Amino acid sequence: MIEIKTSSLSDGEFNRGVFATRDIKKGELIHEAPVISYPNEEHEHIEKTLLADYAFEYGINHTAILLGYGMLFNHSYQPNANYEINFDNHTFEFYAYTDIKAGDEILINYNGEVDINDPLWFNQE
Repeated sequence: MIEIKTSSLSDGEFNRGVFATRDIKKGELIHEAPVISYPNEEHEHIEKTLLADYAFEYGINHTAILLGYGMLFNHSYQPNANYEINFDNHTFEFYAYTDIKAGDEILINYNGEVDINDPLWFNQE
């Protein structure tokens, strides 16, 4: 259903993104990413690494590193996917927010909700 390919949206060292290998219907589960969580007070150590740009908020007191393809979805303010945190299973579940065509890059809003247009941390001065 999904694969990792070169993305034109990313300008990092790897330029990766998550792409649909087949049509995906709105509401369909795309990917379930297991979580490695840690207390927020330990994030100062992660901040010294490249992983800081890939960490997700995980409740009020924790931050998470996602396994699988979870950390490879690129950002858009008009995303075609969103995610829900499943605290019982310790996973992030990525769903199609719109119908997605085979070959399209799957994008999420890094602000956590599809309609929040706040500036992202890496674009702030």
